[in-house]
Amino acid sequence: RVVGRVESGKFSEGPIQGVTAKPLTVYRDPRGELYEAYREDELVDGHRPAMGYVSWSGPGVVRGPHEHLDQADYFVFAGPSDFRVVCWDNRPGSSTFGKRWEFTAGESQPASLLVPAGIVHAYENIGKKPGLVLNFPNRLYGGRHRKEAVDEIRYETIKDAPFVMTKSVKKAKKTVNRKK
Repeated sequence: RVVGRVESGKFSEGPIQGVTAKPLTVYRDPRGELYEAYREDELVDGHRPAMGYVSWSGPGVVRGPHEHLDQADYFVFAGPSDFRVVCWDNRPGSSTFGKRWEFTAGESQPASLLVPAGIVHAYENIGKKPGLVLNFPNRLYGGRHRKEAVDEIRYETIKDAPFVMTKSVKKAKKTVNRKK
């Protein structure tokens, strides 16, 4: 994979084709809260999870940026804590190639995020407590029985990669649009 098709700092802000963020519906009752992480009848573009995993990230921890050549990720940010999420369109044939999109998701606004293959993505815990992220990718990590190469290009270790994830000083201003 060629790194640096878009020069560092040359990404323009805006929505990215195929990246879908959706607020999670919160069902509250005296016992607490329930979020539907995903529903088969509401998954975008036929995305079918092949596995699921949970990750915890401490305050200030950044995961990424990285991308997958074939895998799509379906993240769920529901808290505790909030995350600054950043996506970069690294697909030369895309109508939004060179776009960067940043928003906040998590405890203050639970959301799901579908990230198609070829979209570089990262997230940072911008809260004051450890945060939980669920992911339901459409490919098995390392393939069946973990016997295949991992589909991941990790840009955080590549010097001069154009995908800059600077540490946040405050919460990202943009939020996921909530449909009423």
